[in-house]
Amino acid sequence: MHAIAVDQERLAWREQPIPPGPAAGEVRLAVAWAGVNRADLMQRAGHYPPPLGVSDVLGLEISGTVSEVGPGVDTLRPGERVCALLAGGGYAEEVVVDARQVLPIPEGLNLCEAAALPEVFATAWLNLFMVGQLAAGERVLLHAGASGVGTAAIQLCRAFGHPCFVTAGSDAKLAVCRELGADAVFNRHEGSFADAVKAWGGADLILDPVGGAYLADNQRVLNADGRLVLIGLMGGRHAELDLGRMLMKRQRLIGSTLRAKPPAAKGAILDALKAHVWPRLAKGEIRPLIDRTWPIDEVEAAHAHVQRDANIGKVLLAVSGER
Repeated sequence: MHAIAVDQERLAWREQPIPPGPAAGEVRLAVAWAGVNRADLMQRAGHYPPPLGVSDVLGLEISGTVSEVGPGVDTLRPGERVCALLAGGGYAEEVVVDARQVLPIPEGLNLCEAAALPEVFATAWLNLFMVGQLAAGERVLLHAGASGVGTAAIQLCRAFGHPCFVTAGSDAKLAVCRELGADAVFNRHEGSFADAVKAWGGADLILDPVGGAYLADNQRVLNADGRLVLIGLMGGRHAELDLGRMLMKRQRLIGSTLRAKPPAAKGAILDALKAHVWPRLAKGEIRPLIDRTWPIDEVEAAHAHVQRDANIGKVLLAVSGER
């Protein structure tokens, strides 16, 4: 099969070994589309290696067709069109993955649209509702609101009754965030978001992919008993924490990653998506937001687009390109 290989920091579409299996509980998928995530850019730069035993091929989410099922798999069948959450290996013609990390495509969506779902909606759901434990009516601050995770999180907040304040890097991005359901927005190039968020009423939960550079202002706007869920380090890994404020306001700082979670944990997240989000996707109440697509052999251009923060929503790579 063909897959993307990192060749002296360049990406090349070339012949690679076919992944072994499927073993018990696994399925083999023929890949149609693969999603691009910032984690892919970090991995190729040497900052985010795959978990032990996972393919070093980039790619954390795909859509495609089941081509083979391993022993003990009775929830999927060959020929079924699906999407999958991976720990790696998605930039390839074939992947083998635990069946618990695979979901049927929501009714009414095609393979291209489905590839924009697994990583971002799993990340948003995990950190808003499972890690962040949002309670009824609680308010959310979302940074990088026009990203794949951000656009998913905005829609989940709207669908489940949580007002959200969004920061992003351009007025065009903020306009899209408002269309998706953001209640208030702030352009990060205009300075600190803290006064605007405090005037809005503060946040009970913050979903933050930025890290260090935002820590002080995040603490300032976090309400009593608030949770700051850190999911990325785009703004650096070091910052000063105000322990006095943390103590007196009973704030919680929570680090959260999805990739290294075991299949059972990922399966539980996907089960929740199937129960609570897939029906809303089928009804059109929530939708995948796709920014641009590239053929798999033009992956360098796709990565450069994401590196520039030019995307609003998901960037996808066409492997077979089947819709």
